[in-house]
Amino acid sequence: MPVTVLLVDDEPLVRTGLRAILEAQPDITVVGEAADGAAVVPLVRRLRPDVVAMDVRMPLMDGIEATRAVLRTVADPPKIVVVTTFENDAYVYEALRAGADGFLLKRAGPAEIVHAVRLVAEGESLLFPASVRQLAVAHGNSGGDRAARGAMERARLTEREGEVLRLMAGGLSNAEIAARLVVGTETVKSHVSAVLMKLGARDRTQAVIAAYESGFVTPG
Repeated sequence: MPVTVLLVDDEPLVRTGLRAILEAQPDITVVGEAADGAAVVPLVRRLRPDVVAMDVRMPLMDGIEATRAVLRTVADPPKIVVVTTFENDAYVYEALRAGADGFLLKRAGPAEIVHAVRLVAEGESLLFPASVRQLAVAHGNSGGDRAARGAMERARLTEREGEVLRLMAGGLSNAEIAARLVVGTETVKSHVSAVLMKLGARDRTQAVIAAYESGFVTPG
């Protein structure tokens, strides 16, 4: 089955360009377009896309609120990729905190755009930890967010789960974490799942943001 994509951007030229790039691939189909975040939830419910490519800055409802609305109201929501002009944008950071699966720059080349859509459709993260760290330092309150510290304390991670979270924040894959801790990859997957569940995180990106904002992991 092809990967289905919904395009959300207030600039028609951007939507046209993305559609041309994606529909040139035999395994990707663009099933719809929207010019504002307010139209996203009804379209997602009707079209059931695998991936939403979401502009972060739109006039009526921005990509942050639209992401929150989709994740709050849609059962089995799609993956959401924020499309932005500036990678170090506070809007991007807030969208990631809201549950977006990653971001993509509008200046990205066609191959990168296609790769990003395929990657998130398969459940992988688009972000390198360095990007999360830079965003957290620039726009978060690293180590100084009282709510984040409280959530981390309530999570009551075990010592091993804490080790796994620190290694996740360092950018290691499950296989690399397994090698570092001398355990099997299935064991690591179980620890990662436990960390996400205890933190109430949708994915690894949200878990890493929580780790930085709570001071559990410090930049550098």
